[in-house]
Amino acid sequence: MNIFPIKALTDNYIWMIEDLNQIIVVDPGEADRVLQYLAAEQPKGIAILLTHKHADHVGGVTEILTEYPDTKVYGPREVEGFEMTYIEDGDQFSIFNHEVTALLSAGHTEGHLSYIVDSMYLFSGDAMFSAGCGRVFTGDYQAEFDALETFSRLDEDVAVFAGHEYTLTNLRFAHSVQPDNEVLTEALAQVETIIASERPTYPSTIGREKVINIFMQAEDVTAFKNLRNIRDNF
Repeated sequence: MNIFPIKALTDNYIWMIEDLNQIIVVDPGEADRVLQYLAAEQPKGIAILLTHKHADHVGGVTEILTEYPDTKVYGPREVEGFEMTYIEDGDQFSIFNHEVTALLSAGHTEGHLSYIVDSMYLFSGDAMFSAGCGRVFTGDYQAEFDALETFSRLDEDVAVFAGHEYTLTNLRFAHSVQPDNEVLTEALAQVETIIASERPTYPSTIGREKVINIFMQAEDVTAFKNLRNIRDNF
């Protein structure tokens, strides 16, 4: 199995899960580069997996369906505009013989779902980024805090794939909060090198995030909210 990103919009990642000439497209915010890849590879099966309703994660779906009408779409009920299979928190289902488990990870949106594929790969959308988390547009900080708590209980070797390339800014923020944290200093230097070479900073792992993601380290929802408010203005 090969997991790789297609860059989209300003800083989005569309994750492609390719295996045995079948492709799962995670959060296609735009269609052009995805369609170019599909046209070149001619996969025998295509599916789309959506984490939440924002246009930068679903904006390419309709165009992909126009070109490939047999494509099945899976996602939360908050997504509208095309025929799809609705997924709920805790659902377990198969896509091309890959086992997928849905986890409610609300806060960024009301119905945001993240997905664990084959017990090894977490696609967290905008609920969690490397060294960060999504803005809490719903105002429900408890829900976002709970999502990070859910992620923290996963096995530490679970690989993390998020929807945006925010790692450098997230680590700069974390370092500003904890300037004497040598782990963050080292992580920041590593990520600066990765970004300079124009490579993605993903995958991360749950174990790594527990160390570098200061939002996951918040003791309670009040501490998390205060931290998120400071980050919103960073």
